[in-house]
Amino acid sequence: MTNAGPDEQQCRWHPVADTAVLAVQASARILAAAGRALAARGQFHIVLAGGNTPAATYGLLRNAGTNWRRWHIWFGDERCTPPDDVERNSRMADTAWLDHVAIPPSQRHSIPAELGAAEGASRYSATLQPAGEFDLVLLGLGEDGHTASLFPGNAWGEARGSPAALAVFNSPKPPPQRVTLSADRLGRAREVVFLVAGEDKRAAVARWREGAAIPARAIRPPAGVDVLVEAMLIAPAAN
Repeated sequence: MTNAGPDEQQCRWHPVADTAVLAVQASARILAAAGRALAARGQFHIVLAGGNTPAATYGLLRNAGTNWRRWHIWFGDERCTPPDDVERNSRMADTAWLDHVAIPPSQRHSIPAELGAAEGASRYSATLQPAGEFDLVLLGLGEDGHTASLFPGNAWGEARGSPAALAVFNSPKPPPQRVTLSADRLGRAREVVFLVAGEDKRAAVARWREGAAIPARAIRPPAGVDVLVEAMLIAPAAN
């Protein structure tokens, strides 16, 4: 698909051999995007994905040669738990990467989800207000087709002008309360890259490629999305 309309998603699939290769390619894409942004605008704004898949990618960035003081870190979603909870996306990113580099604390914009879904979403929307287009958004894919904390059956905030952050009260995975960026805000980006790995994602990948209306398809940046995906997930399943 090359000429996607406003209600379509331009999607480029990039099969990789395994999770190790995915992490290497993802980290290279992040650093390349950072280089372009720093050269053009002097700052790099990246939205981080949570879950298990990106942790290895983040670990590879610890020793990268870049001007960390020009990086701004945002998050696609967060669980409504205490800030030091090991299940928090921000905690995972801190441990794997951010605590080991010189990004100023004021430029690490974690979601205040410990305040509850409604208050956390309201405050993060306000924090995002002065931020323009993201340089790079990283996203994952759940086995039900969700991305960030945009779940099937919930509002995804696709319409232009939707709130930047949404409160989630009925996540099908614990905890039930979360804060997520809306599909509209995630799509306001120069680049969007999905990182997809794990056999449990096979059915969701198949539905996505068939054009099903899953949350991942609701992310529609002007330049389209790139999907780094384990090759086994787009090959016929073994009998």
